Amino acid sequence: MPIPPAGRRAAERATIQLRHRLGRATVLAYTAALLLPGPGLWLRREHSLPLGGAGVLPVSAAPLLLSLVLFAAGLQVPLRALGTLLRRPIALLTGLVLHLTIPLLVIPGVAFLLRLTPDTDGGSGLVTAMILITAMPVAAGATVWTGKGEGDQPTMVGLVLASTFLSPLTIPLVIGSLLPLLSDAYAGTLARAAHTAHGGFALIGVVLPCAAGTVCRLALPAPWPSRVLGVIEPVALAGSLLLTYVNASGALGSFLARPRPLLLAAALAVTASVCLLSFTAGHAAARLLRLDAAAASSLTLACGMNNSSASAVLITTTLPDKPHLLLPVLAYGLLQKTAAGRVVSRRRPRTRCSSPPGRVA
Repeated sequence: MPIPPAGRRAAERATIQLRHRLGRATVLAYTAALLLPGPGLWLRREHSLPLGGAGVLPVSAAPLLLSLVLFAAGLQVPLRALGTLLRRPIALLTGLVLHLTIPLLVIPGVAFLLRLTPDTDGGSGLVTAMILITAMPVAAGATVWTGKGEGDQPTMVGLVLASTFLSPLTIPLVIGSLLPLLSDAYAGTLARAAHTAHGGFALIGVVLPCAAGTVCRLALPAPWPSRVLGVIEPVALAGSLLLTYVNASGALGSFLARPRPLLLAAALAVTASVCLLSFTAGHAAARLLRLDAAAASSLTLACGMNNSSASAVLITTTLPDKPHLLLPVLAYGLLQKTAAGRVVSRRRPRTRCSSPPGRVA
């Protein structure tokens, strides 16, 4: 059934309003999780959906919301623009290599410094969270910042897609390589998460929704992708905010029940260090390769921005007894957006401003 023009215009206005106020809306989601975590904690739990005489189906809100966000991201991929990557693939290949190697270079240094602290397990909890963050693919929301800074959009889209489609291989590889840094208890915990990622999370929870969106864009006749996108994008943006609220409720609800100021301070310090080093590595690589300003901006953003929502969902589904691990994930999600804003602001004065393309964070 065709979507009425008035409905499309209303959806477009809603999308523009949400996109321009996404930062404020994210802060409101965190505030709601802090003041009213109950509904978010209820949504975090697994529920049984009756199937009549066929039994029940276990359903959890967080994986469903992540799938919605990734489906919308795949639906928005400008596939024709990716053809330019075949003529200049250096930024794409460099970004993929750095995205895989940065955790292997940065996390051991962080683990060494945390072992010098009086923490009884040598900071293994924080290291576990940082491994799960940096092992994830490039955040789909990085394309928003690329558009704001007039970066190389085909390179960024290629990095998001390539890192996402390779994640069933790269996530277990990165996690397995860094397991020796952890205490025995956390090593076993992370090994279970790695097994889940290899056994289905990365493929079913990350790759398939994104691939489904991309295939839908290819299958729909010419006038329809923009029409469908006009409806899906505001829904996915709202879903992204709801997912942020659900994840924040798990972390902040646990923190309020058992306040741990030192853990909060340590989480902020560690996540800020890893975030800064990741962005710096991307910037340094771009300068070393003498990439043009647009490609350099995209490479820098891709190195620093990871899909923190996916790592939060992995923690929620596989490690429900360790909600404190969500605290560094939430901190990294905020810090990477702040760092991305700095990258974009440095590029803006040398280019004219343009409206970012519709992308879901």
